[in-house]
Amino acid sequence: MKNTKLKYALGATAVLAASWLLVRSKTRQAEKDHPPRGNFLTVDGVRLHYLEQGTGPTLLLLHGNGVTAEDFRNAGLLDRLSQDYRVIAFDRPGFGYSARPRSTVWTPAAQARLLARAMAQLGVTRTLVLAHSWGTMVALAMAHQEPRLVAGMVLASGYYYPSVRFDVLTTTPAIPIIGDLMRYTISPLISRLAWPLVTRRAFSPQAVPETFRQHPKWMSLRPGQLRAEAAEIAMMIPSAAALKASYPELRMPVEILAGDGDKIVDTDHNSARLHEDMAQSALTVLPGAGHMIQHISQQTLAQAVERVAHTAALLESPVLQPPGMRADGPLSTRSHTVSF
Repeated sequence: MKNTKLKYALGATAVLAASWLLVRSKTRQAEKDHPPRGNFLTVDGVRLHYLEQGTGPTLLLLHGNGVTAEDFRNAGLLDRLSQDYRVIAFDRPGFGYSARPRSTVWTPAAQARLLARAMAQLGVTRTLVLAHSWGTMVALAMAHQEPRLVAGMVLASGYYYPSVRFDVLTTTPAIPIIGDLMRYTISPLISRLAWPLVTRRAFSPQAVPETFRQHPKWMSLRPGQLRAEAAEIAMMIPSAAALKASYPELRMPVEILAGDGDKIVDTDHNSARLHEDMAQSALTVLPGAGHMIQHISQQTLAQAVERVAHTAALLESPVLQPPGMRADGPLSTRSHTVSF
């Protein structure tokens, strides 16, 4: 019996050691093949990586869970939007090449404070925000904390209200000790096997486009980013619960976009309900679209940014306001579907 237990223990140790070596090799290769393409700054001791491109009014891009700021470049949005705006896209804490110290619980509110200070370091006092998925909660927290900074928002495929989520069962990599052991050994390998299924679900009912196939899988499967991803999954429900009371208080123009086929976030429970709770919001539902709308409807997102920028300018310039428009009045009650 003792010999059998010893054999099992040695076998498990060998598997973990082999997994660790493979994960370390894949991680190093991924970072060698995809070095940072932007700049770095340090805020409150946290080193942040960001992309910056273009000139004009500032537009902050906030990515969702599982990807990095490069996702906006791969989708074609960074190049497109930088023709008219000074676009700044951060790797949020723990993603890409940005640090995520364990001394802080990186809630949307904590990330919003950090990124607002980062924007101040870059000389930004007023900005539009385009956020996707988990990043929308950071955008909403920033708008609540710093209404003078956020002139308007475009929120895409966001999660805004608590609901039952089975993906909370995948948060093991965020657990200290056992999570650390797993994310440096078997968790990346399991996640790699699940990658095709996960990405298909994110884009369903459409096929995964070539723009996303450029995404380096192992950059998302590195141990550090797996911890950030798992932690954000675990925080989704309490974060939405903490934020929802602030939505009716926001007075900047907001464009809300979502796909009616989203398998990750229920559009009716989240985007449609947010539109009802925000006085100055407009809702656009994309027929036949899934969660990753930044890869399939860049034109719709760019037009939404343009509308928010125009309305924000009107609200901030009383002389330009058309008759009957007030800074605390409704932007629109528009709610429709579009083709793309």
